[in-house]
Amino acid sequence: MKRPALILSVFILTFAASAFAQQSEPAPPLTAPESAYTPKYKGDPAKSESEFVAIAYMRGVIRAQKAFNKQYGHYATELTELVHSGNFTKRMVNPNRGDYTVGFKGKKDSYILTMMPKVLDATHRSFYAEDDGKIHADDSKPADADSPVVR
Repeated sequence: MKRPALILSVFILTFAASAFAQQSEPAPPLTAPESAYTPKYKGDPAKSESEFVAIAYMRGVIRAQKAFNKQYGHYATELTELVHSGNFTKRMVNPNRGDYTVGFKGKKDSYILTMMPKVLDATHRSFYAEDDGKIHADDSKPADADSPVVR
């Protein structure tokens, strides 16, 4: 009877020591570092995963605005109006988009869409678009119509 109890005790102590060792080590990152960004397709203009998501969001808003304008004869003046236009969902109305914050100013004949990163740097550029559908980027200040166009 002593032998099974001894084996059980050794197993429990080994498991506890292993669990403690795992907790004291830093957890490995869940995603690759931003500096190791791999383009998703030929001509991908993003410089990080965060930028890829921001640009994709902007393209989604631009497509939704085009569909909305085609259907109603004017642009949406609020992001909430775009829900169900194109692939724009209710969840996309939230201006907090990970590392970025959405800015939107709409009029019936035009709109301005911006994406500002929480930290502006070479892999987290700011973005700007108007109703012409061109996305502009800048890594040193908020992007505007004079910033270079993202290709």
